[in-house]
Amino acid sequence: MILNFFDQFLSPSILGIPLIILAIALPSLIFPTPTNRWLNNRLMTLQSWFINRFTYQLIQPMNFTGHKWAMLFTTLMLFLITINLLGLLPYTFTPTTQLSLNMAFALPLWFITVLVGMLNQPTVALGHFLPEGTPTLLVPALIIIETISLFIRPLALGVRLTANLTAGHLLMQLIATATFMLITIMPAVALLTSIILFLLTILEVAVAMIQAYVFVLLLSLYLQENI
Repeated sequence: MILNFFDQFLSPSILGIPLIILAIALPSLIFPTPTNRWLNNRLMTLQSWFINRFTYQLIQPMNFTGHKWAMLFTTLMLFLITINLLGLLPYTFTPTTQLSLNMAFALPLWFITVLVGMLNQPTVALGHFLPEGTPTLLVPALIIIETISLFIRPLALGVRLTANLTAGHLLMQLIATATFMLITIMPAVALLTSIILFLLTILEVAVAMIQAYVFVLLLSLYLQENI
């Protein structure tokens, strides 16, 4: 039973071909494409409003240099939200439950933000390791602590997204299994667990969207420190 709970996080494959590639490419196929018409349908209008509001909230605190990252952050946000929400459907696979995929996003983007700071304003970037007015005795310890906190950022990004989605999926499967086993033995208790499962599903939809937003928001804050 324990192994069955974690089987949902294994990357499926057919004839030795991993289906994670299809799962990653699927979000780009389901979004409606803009048309040349003067009036769009409701779905296109809602999509445009969401993208505009998100981009405005994300880019507003940055200076003009950070505005160049708007397309990258918005694309990453839509990609993560779509994959997370599709993973809540029955008999589907969620690629963002794999730490390797999340680290593949977090590590390069974090490194680029640090590299931008080192190239554009190296004095300010290095100044984060040693704040002004630090006592002399605390200088070595503070440099070590700030260095560790800097290099742990991409790991925190990847682990946060993986852990939240994995915990939610496991909890949903546990409650669904309990409901299925209790439906013939104790129908009243099964009804209660069904209600809990419904509420948990709504919560997981919110978590899937919030975690994608937090992932991109933290990247934008790291960029803001370096520009």
